[in-house]
Amino acid sequence: MMREKTVFGPIFSRRLGSSLGINLLPQEGKVCNFDCIYCECGWNKDGLADRTIPSAKDVREALETKLLECSGNGTPIDSITFSGDGEPTLNPEFPQIVADTLALRDRYFPSAKVSVLSNATMAFKADVFEALTRVDNPIMKIDAPTSEKAALINRPVGRYSVEEVIASLERFKGDFVLQTMFLKAPSFCTGDWVSEWMSIVRRLRPREVMVYTIDRETPMKGLSKYTVEEMRSLVQPLIDEGYKIQIKG
Repeated sequence: MMREKTVFGPIFSRRLGSSLGINLLPQEGKVCNFDCIYCECGWNKDGLADRTIPSAKDVREALETKLLECSGNGTPIDSITFSGDGEPTLNPEFPQIVADTLALRDRYFPSAKVSVLSNATMAFKADVFEALTRVDNPIMKIDAPTSEKAALINRPVGRYSVEEVIASLERFKGDFVLQTMFLKAPSFCTGDWVSEWMSIVRRLRPREVMVYTIDRETPMKGLSKYTVEEMRSLVQPLIDEGYKIQIKG
């Protein structure tokens, strides 16, 4: 299972290039309201040792130190990315941390994008939504077209409604990136699953869709990945309709 410092990398991201990561959650634990069967951070139950949430001050200081280091040694940064050990928007100071990050980005790496990888469950909150609209790439996850199917793949902690998440994402008016994991398993990403998911894409009309598959060890055993060609075949109707689809194997 992966565990990250408050600021880590930069690492090469299949989707974002040279990505400097920001982990707004415990460095030696995991905090998430999903418990996805494919999560590279492992199961939630295995991340209980550390519950320390970094403050906005902690993040700002760690980020400025790393940006100064990267600037000094000529390390390129394409994206400053909120990811890490769980759902970043669960940090109670997320809006302030976004504001600080944008200011530091403008000072040290003005050409870098600021990206947030999120399961979109907190987007209904006014301050979180406003912060997400300020970053370059609000990358919002919908892995399953119904709440019942999300229970199989995302295993939400507490109440979760795909329809309510869709309603939150409609407020972006298409100015966001939709991210979806495609898993090859008997119940996943085939037939009705894909057609129902494509209906959601058509309803939300995101500026870009990121379709990807597993790349690292998963906590649930027996999962298998799609090839890029297989995923392209599944989403071909959307490509034909003019949607910008990024497919990563």
